[in-house]
Amino acid sequence: MTSSIADAVEADLVRLSRRLTEPGQRECLRCYLIRMLNEFGCNNTHRWTRHWRDVRAPRAHALIERLQRRGACCCDCEVIFNVFTDYPQTGRLLPCAGVSRAGSTRPCDLQRWGSLPG
Repeated sequence: MTSSIADAVEADLVRLSRRLTEPGQRECLRCYLIRMLNEFGCNNTHRWTRHWRDVRAPRAHALIERLQRRGACCCDCEVIFNVFTDYPQTGRLLPCAGVSRAGSTRPCDLQRWGSLPG
C-alpha cells in the first residue's frame, strides 16, 4: 500500500513538474527563459534553453553554439543579459507575443506590450 501511494505521489510530481516547465505552444525562447529564471533561477547551465529547444525547435541543433558566440557562454541568464537585451522596460513580466512559426528561435515582438502602462 505504501509503495502505491509513493508511486502515485511521484507520478503527480512528475506531471506537475512538466506542466510548470513546459514551454507554451507559441512561447518564444526569450519569454520562456525569463519565466523559468523568474520561477526557478539559474543553475549556471543552459538547461532551460536546451529544454525549450528540445520541445519547440528540435531542428535547431546549433542554437546553444549560436547563443554562445553572441555572449551566452555558460548559462540561461547570460542569454537574457547578453543576447536578448531588448526586453521593454516595465515593472512586470509581459505576456509572450508568440513566435511567427513553429520552430522559430527568434524572440517575439514585445514592443506592443512594452508601451502599455505598468
